[in-house]
Amino acid sequence: MLERLNSESLQYLPQDVELPAYDRSRVTPGIVHLGIGAFHRAHQAAVTDLAMAASGDLSWGIVGVSMRSPATRDALTPQDGLYTLALRDAGPDGQAREQLRVIGAVLRIVVAEEDPNAVLERIAYPQTRIVSLTVTEKGYSHEPSTGYLRWDDPDIAHDLEHPDRPRSTIGMLVYGLALRRERSLPPVTLLSCDNLHANGDTLRSLVLAFALRVDVCLAAWIDKNCTFPNSMVDRIVPGTRDEDRARVAKRLGVEDAWPVVGEPYLNWVIEDKFAAGRPAWHVAGGATFVRVAAPYERLKLRMVNGPHSAFAYLGAMLGLRTNSEAAATPALRRYVDDMMRLEIAPTLRGVSESGLDEYRQRFLARVANPALPHLTRQIAMDGSQKVPQRLLAAIRDRLRRGDDFSRLALAVAAWLHYLRGCDELGNAYSIQDPLAEALAKLLARADVAATASAPSQAAQRRATVLAGFRPVFGELGRKPAFVEALALQLERLRALGVLGALEALERDAAPQGAAQPEPVA
Repeated sequence: MLERLNSESLQYLPQDVELPAYDRSRVTPGIVHLGIGAFHRAHQAAVTDLAMAASGDLSWGIVGVSMRSPATRDALTPQDGLYTLALRDAGPDGQAREQLRVIGAVLRIVVAEEDPNAVLERIAYPQTRIVSLTVTEKGYSHEPSTGYLRWDDPDIAHDLEHPDRPRSTIGMLVYGLALRRERSLPPVTLLSCDNLHANGDTLRSLVLAFALRVDVCLAAWIDKNCTFPNSMVDRIVPGTRDEDRARVAKRLGVEDAWPVVGEPYLNWVIEDKFAAGRPAWHVAGGATFVRVAAPYERLKLRMVNGPHSAFAYLGAMLGLRTNSEAAATPALRRYVDDMMRLEIAPTLRGVSESGLDEYRQRFLARVANPALPHLTRQIAMDGSQKVPQRLLAAIRDRLRRGDDFSRLALAVAAWLHYLRGCDELGNAYSIQDPLAEALAKLLARADVAATASAPSQAAQRRATVLAGFRPVFGELGRKPAFVEALALQLERLRALGVLGALEALERDAAPQGAAQPEPVA
């Protein structure tokens, strides 16, 4: 049985493994991070590790918060918070290559579900200056189509009644900030690192909405003192597999209970609005500070996250296990390439054509990385929270200008088709989505409506019911052009399958009359 990775075993690791380049005994906590999953540990924590090494400022150690599961805490506590980051890609010969680096920025992990008061106390810790988040889109308890806080969310309702033991992300933040205010402590920066439109602005509006229900004076204090920078994060980080653990342990010569795996590419753009200082994240080349992050966020959501989801939904329906397999399927790759080039890129005004072309080609190369198997079903999770900003926002832009959006419509139809829970090979799977129950009822209603309609009207009726789901589609679901495009692509997926639908889309690409712009309200 191998010895465990920890502070004592660091000295015995092979020389080709990078180690924390600072004295960890001198590191003090300055960041509380909610949602200490694989992405945070491969992205922000890794950049913080480099920043402390480069700057010598060791006051930015991370106290991680696992919102529900104790698994990460139980894996990393015996390792003194240490873990391995394995960066994988393919070399010129096509063979997988891997660089290992031990990350030392995480000092401690607490589990919110076990001890919510410990989280509040950490937010109210005098040395805490940044509270950051990667809780995924569903962790914000908001309605995707509007961005408003869902007061009917069970955790939000619970937290309004039980301020001493909050369960939601928003509740924990507000009650933690209330403690800071009561104790006359300085304000903090709340930094969202999730794939949300205007993630900092969205977080601010949700926090202030909840705080207003708790204490008007608290809301005023937060509004005046705390900052909420918008940010954009980018790195492909699949879930860790048992074979990853075995491979890393063999290289290290010690056991790492939970290494994380990612691609070498990393991007992080942050608005430079910090209430109490920040790590030197830019010194090591990991982050770029800007005045306004919106253009970078829009570029990434539309040219990375949207295509990533399209690969995942269509690939999963074909029975493909990973997105790299989907990207290696010629018809799928052509489709996504065309969608990015012809429908998404034109919505990104202000970015040069050459810059967009480079961005598109780099994304396609990244997703095709055979050394980094990213499960299609993992990417397909929580579609109700992802589709509005990844796909629908671009459709709205195209619709306003009267431009074709058939490829984007197919991607949305693919999500709805995926929700049926069975791929084209007959393999069943569960739907993991915070709105899974409501979506299942929606699909059933759409099927009933289609069955009750004349055959020539069935597809349109089904699409009308599905597009009417306001939490996802909002007002877009009432646009006849959108419903018609969705109906066509849904029917093709049902009748022809994924490859047949892609072939039909290619046939449609022949020159035809331009769509008429939608009237301005």
